[in-house]
Formats: sequence, structure tokens, C-alpha cells
Amino acid sequence: MAESLTPEQLTARTSAAVDAAVAAARDLGLAVTGADVLHDLFSVVVRLTPAPVVVRIPTVLPHSVSLDSLARRQQAELDVTRWLADQGCPVIPPSPLVPREPVRRDGFSMTFWPFVEEDRDKAPDYPANSESVADLHAAMRAYPGRLSFLSAAEPDFIGESLVLLEQRPDLVGPAELDRARREWRVLEPFVRSRRAFEDRFPGIDLQPIHGDCPPANVFNGVDGNLYADFELVTSGPVEWDLAALGPDLEAAYDRGARRNGMRTLDEDGLRFVNAVGMLRVIASLTLVPQLPVLMDYLRPAVDQWRTTPFAGGLTG
Repeated sequence: MAESLTPEQLTARTSAAVDAAVAAARDLGLAVTGADVLHDLFSVVVRLTPAPVVVRIPTVLPHSVSLDSLARRQQAELDVTRWLADQGCPVIPPSPLVPREPVRRDGFSMTFWPFVEEDRDKAPDYPANSESVADLHAAMRAYPGRLSFLSAAEPDFIGESLVLLEQRPDLVGPAELDRARREWRVLEPFVRSRRAFEDRFPGIDLQPIHGDCPPANVFNGVDGNLYADFELVTSGPVEWDLAALGPDLEAAYDRGARRNGMRTLDEDGLRFVNAVGMLRVIASLTLVPQLPVLMDYLRPAVDQWRTTPFAGGLTG
């Protein structure tokens, strides 16, 4: 893997993403006289002015992701959020000011969204958010578009990362890497194959899901909460959207599920998604050179993983 980016290189990457967003917006006919960075972690999120538009430009990507595969994922997000908005679901939809498709510019692929004013005085209510995810799942069940099975697990990323990490014992030690590989051999078949998953977990139905921790991706707008950030939208078990959140938030989701006449979370399903989620954490260590601060977020999760049962206890 490459050496970690320097602060100067990180600043240059952000500036390049902002410049690309401004140029792409002007090419699309938007009036742009200013651009403010709202967020800069895995993506650079830029608010344009005076056009009421926010541009999201992914900048930290798995080695297995190409611009083509990223654009396909972005198109799925745009399609799902537009459909949900049309059904009256409280979601941030694509911007109506530009065509509903990803835009490529200067080596980036970006999407355009309306600017929504945030209620900065309102703290996130994660139990309420988790309960409301059942409402989102109820709305998503009828989505007519095609979504691939558990693409949010990014199996290519996990598999390739477990090879690349051989080169970085400073990020994960040999014993931990060996465990991760053995766990992946147990779990990978159920991530790769819908049929294998259904055979192993016969009581768990599959449906369109958010894909990326929706309780943490509820936007507190001044006019109400909105579901946001469907970048990993996929088809899978609803348990995936509650992975690693713990019993209190699982119980909150179950309240919402019962209110919607839906099944509650399955214990075996939770063990599966939690175990796969932990391997995604290990795989994400390969992103640290692109985003050195990421190590501060990953280290506690890696420490927790060491204490968990092998492959979530799903070896039988």
C-alpha cells in the first residue's frame, strides 16, 4: 500500500474536489459564486452559492472501487431517494436543478443534492432514529428497481484488503490478520450468494435497505428529520441497517417494526451482520493511508473485535 498522505496532500485533494464540483456545476448551468466545505472525511461535501445545491464528492475509496462502479452505486442512490421522495417518505432527494445522474469531472464522480437547512440546536436522538428506521424499511419494501444483494458489505474490498494488509503489520498484527481471514472463509459464502444466505438463514426475508447505518444518517432539518446518505443502498436483511448498534437501539427498532406489522430483528441475523461488519472494519484499515485520522475511529472497533466470538459464533 502507498504511504500515508501528508497534510498538504490532504488539503490539495480537498481543493481539487471543490474545484471539480464548481466547474461541473457551472457546466450544468448553475450559478456559482461561492463554495463552502460542509464536511470532509470519506467525501468532500460542498455547498454552492447562490445555487441552493450541495455536491457530494467521494474522495476516500476502497482500492476495489473504480469510477465506473462508483457511478453505478451513485445512480442507485439517486434512483432510490427520488422514488422514496415521490412516495412521500421524508428523505433528502436529488437536486431538481440538474439531471438525476452522477457527474464526472477531473477524476471525481459526484452527485448533486438540494441544500437543506440543519437544525443545529437539535441533538441526534438515536433511539428515536432507530425506531423510525422500521418506517423507512416499510417504505422501501415496495421499491420496484433492482438492487444487488448485500453490495454494502463490499466483499471484494474485504477479500482484497485481507491480502493487502500483509504489507502493513503496523496496522494489524499477523495473528489478528489470520483470524480475520479464517472468519472471512466462514462468512464470505453468505455475503456473495443470496441463495446461500437464504439457505443458512431461512427465517430472514430480504428487501431493499439503506445499507449504511441509517440511525446515524438521519438529518435534523429545520422542518423535520430526513433520511440521508443512501450511498450503500442494497438488498439484504434489515438487520444490516442495525449492525453494531447494541441491544438498546435494536429494541427501539423492534418497537417500530411491531408498529409497522413487520418482523422483529433475528438474533442469528444480527450475529451475522455484526461479524461481517467487524471484518469491514479490519478491511478499512487499508484506507488509513488515504485518511490517516481514520485510525482514531477504527482502533476502538478493532479492540472490540478481538473480544467477540469467532465469526459471530456462526461456525456451526
